[in-house]
This record gives sequence, C-alpha cells and structure tokens, in this order.
Amino acid sequence: MKNKIIQVKWTGNRQFIGTDSGKHSIVISSHDEANNTGMSPSQLLLLALASCSAYDVVNILQKKRLQLDGLDITVHGEQEPNPPWTYRQIHLKYVLSGPDLTDKAVAQAIELSLTKYCSVAATVSGKAEVTHEFEILGK
Repeated sequence: MKNKIIQVKWTGNRQFIGTDSGKHSIVISSHDEANNTGMSPSQLLLLALASCSAYDVVNILQKKRLQLDGLDITVHGEQEPNPPWTYRQIHLKYVLSGPDLTDKAVAQAIELSLTKYCSVAATVSGKAEVTHEFEILGK
C-alpha cells in the first residue's frame, strides 16, 4: 500500500497553501473578492484527474514507441446544485499531436488510463460519470 502525506496550511481569509510530500506547493482558495489567488478545491480535483490521466497517456504512448509532440486535456465538470456539490459528470477532451499517432493507439492509451492506471479516475468514477473524447491534430 502506498501512503501519501500532504499538508494544508491556512494563510488567512479562505486561502490555504497545500504542500505535498516532495515539498511542492500550490495556493488553494475560494473564488471571491477577498481570495482571488489560487485554485478552488473542486477545480483541483478536475486538475488531478486530467494530470493523472495525462501522465498515463504519455507513458503508454512512449512505451509503444510512438512520437508524441503535444497533449492538451480540457476538462468539463458538472456539479450538483446543492451541497456538497458532488460532480455528477466529468468529460475530458484530449487533443494530441504526433506523426505516429493512430486512433487505435490513442483510444487504447486513454482507456487504459481511465480504467486501469489512474488512481484519481478510479476514485471519482464511483460518484461521477467520467466520459472522454480525443482529437489527433493533423489528421
């Protein structure tokens, strides 16, 4: 079992500094007039999902020895209207570029990420419907 330890420190108002076990930090805050710096916790969840999947997709395509020149992921999350504002639907759009990329290889890499390797996807899939699409530029 892997244990992860992070720390969140309150800096005033509704703003915090989150630090991971490697001492990397990020500003977290509400989005109001007093707290206009940082990401909200719910947006961090979407960021975590996209970056976790991106890591996997890059790794899988590199293992297949396919040249990947670019990868951008846009995430759209739809939350419930009432507390605790659970995400009900999350959609990821992958835009990739590279001369060797095929629809089959990209689809397989994304599917493996979202169903087997990405811990964030495995966690949020229990509550939210996670869907995806992809586009390979230059095709």
